[in-house]
Amino acid sequence: MFQDLLHVCRRAALLALVAGTVAGCATLPTPSTPAEANSLVNDAQTTLSNFLRDPDQTWIQANLGRAKAVLIAPQIVRAGFIFGGSGGRAVLLARDGRAWVGPAFYDLGTASVGFQAGIDVSEAIVVVMTDKGMNSLLSNSFKMGADASVAAGPVGAGASSTVTADLISFTRAKGVYGGLSLDGTLVRVNQQWNDGYYGRPNTLPPDILIRKSVHNAQANPLLAELAKATK
Repeated sequence: MFQDLLHVCRRAALLALVAGTVAGCATLPTPSTPAEANSLVNDAQTTLSNFLRDPDQTWIQANLGRAKAVLIAPQIVRAGFIFGGSGGRAVLLARDGRAWVGPAFYDLGTASVGFQAGIDVSEAIVVVMTDKGMNSLLSNSFKMGADASVAAGPVGAGASSTVTADLISFTRAKGVYGGLSLDGTLVRVNQQWNDGYYGRPNTLPPDILIRKSVHNAQANPLLAELAKATK
């Protein structure tokens, strides 16, 4: 009887810790000025350049031109001991013919349980390959792997594997952990960052990426590099 009660208590504590990790990762501080959003856009350009120069990222280099959109997360932090989670911010850019538009700002968060220790910082690019994947990102929030399928992209010189999924993810990391899986990641629109970056209240991803009713010249270098990589 005592052992059964102890098992129930441990399970309840586990669920509470996981829920807390998700909430903590998915709810991140908002910027006091647009400068932080500008910094994230600049960091996203650096991340894009890193992937385009990496000899192990030949798949993304060869197939980026087929993407409907690209989600770039310059820094995803993952840490924990037994209980862990990851969180970060990302920008989404969408194709408009031969040009690209955006960015729209998002928060990423997830939780995990397992035998892990240490801290890991990754940069990631998620290539949006289908209308379903794009529509998921235009909603207020969704979960990768549940609302839209996600697969890890092939890595390595000469990688040519055929991957079929709404979202294809690629990560680069240094640290204790191995490759970062984005399956189960909660993706949520950061309304405050979008409003601050474009200087207009209630700026939604469709306003930025579909209707193209707002633009910030600070994003021009990132958009130009993406256009050059996919021409």
